[in-house]
Amino acid sequence: MSKHRQNLGRWGETIAAEFLSRRGYTIVASNARTQYGELDLVARQGDVTVFVEVKTRSSASFGFPEESITTRKGEHLVEASQAYLQEHPEFDGDWRIDVIAIQRLDAEQEPLIKHIENAVF
Repeated sequence: MSKHRQNLGRWGETIAAEFLSRRGYTIVASNARTQYGELDLVARQGDVTVFVEVKTRSSASFGFPEESITTRKGEHLVEASQAYLQEHPEFDGDWRIDVIAIQRLDAEQEPLIKHIENAVF
C-alpha cells in the first residue's frame, strides 16, 4: 500500500473516531487485530458493541467509498468481529457492523461523512 493511501486511511480513521465520539459512542479500540483480519474501530453505543469499517476516498474516480465493501470483505468483517468478541467476553451482548464512508474531495472543504449502521450482516 502506498504511503499516501496509508496516510489517507489513518486520517479517515481519526475523523471517523471523532465523528462517533461526538455522537456519544465510546471508542474501545482502533486497528484491533484478530486472526481473521483487522477491525478499524471498535466502539460502544450504550450496551451495543459496534465494529466500524472506515472507507476513505480522496477522489470520486472509483465511486463512493462504501461501494468498495465486497461480499468477501463483509464475511471477513463478521469473522473478525466474532473473533474479537470471543477474545473480549466483557463485550458480551448485542453487536453490529457499521461502515463510515468518508470523501475528501478537496483539502479546503470539510469531508463528506456517511454513517451506515448495520451495513454488514
